Amino acid sequence: MKGFRKKYYNVFSHFYDIFVALHSGDRGGFLRNYLAQKVGLGKGDIALDICTGTGSLLLSLRHLVGDKGMVVGVDFSRGMLQVAREKTKKHVNILLVEADVSFLPFKREVFDGVTCSHAFYELKAEAAGRCLQEVSRVLKRGKGFFMMEHDIPSNPLVRLLFYGRILSMGSKKALEILKGEEGIFRRYFPYVKKLRTQTGRSKIIICRKETKEGANGMEGNGGEVGFSTEVED
Repeated sequence: MKGFRKKYYNVFSHFYDIFVALHSGDRGGFLRNYLAQKVGLGKGDIALDICTGTGSLLLSLRHLVGDKGMVVGVDFSRGMLQVAREKTKKHVNILLVEADVSFLPFKREVFDGVTCSHAFYELKAEAAGRCLQEVSRVLKRGKGFFMMEHDIPSNPLVRLLFYGRILSMGSKKALEILKGEEGIFRRYFPYVKKLRTQTGRSKIIICRKETKEGANGMEGNGGEVGFSTEVED
């Protein structure tokens, strides 16, 4: 099954950027720049973009970390990475890695921020859980995982395609997502927050790792696990 999915995404890589732009309403790339800004990266930081696809977020992240930082993009599709390589070939501090996001080939607590743009829902239920566990492992303490995904579309046809995509993850996982993502992300992160973008077609889930080992919450959050929904101005 994984072999088929790899072949599918290798072919899909030629149309992926167009599909995401149409679905998200982000033809100018504004939302991806917005997501990158939310991570709070500084010069010299190290960022990871999982399920990087054609690498559309990598240049935005690289702009934030500067020449002394590093951006790593991970995807299991060689076809997607080939497109990403063309986009990023001028920047020596953008590294592309072909790997399974359920088994990230990195040491513990090395990244200052992890992102995922319009791809997390593509993961199967078991893989999604392992992926979140791995993201938590490679994140530095107090740092965040920022995931942008399509919100439930208002267009009936696009909404049907959206539900089909969600259901492909497995019925139980699909039901969890449609009821609310917070239950999924709370299993791996003590602090979870959701923002809706101005377009109304995408949302950003922000998950932060505990500041110290054994902590049950984030500083400034009263030690409690939180989930809030906001519309960003």
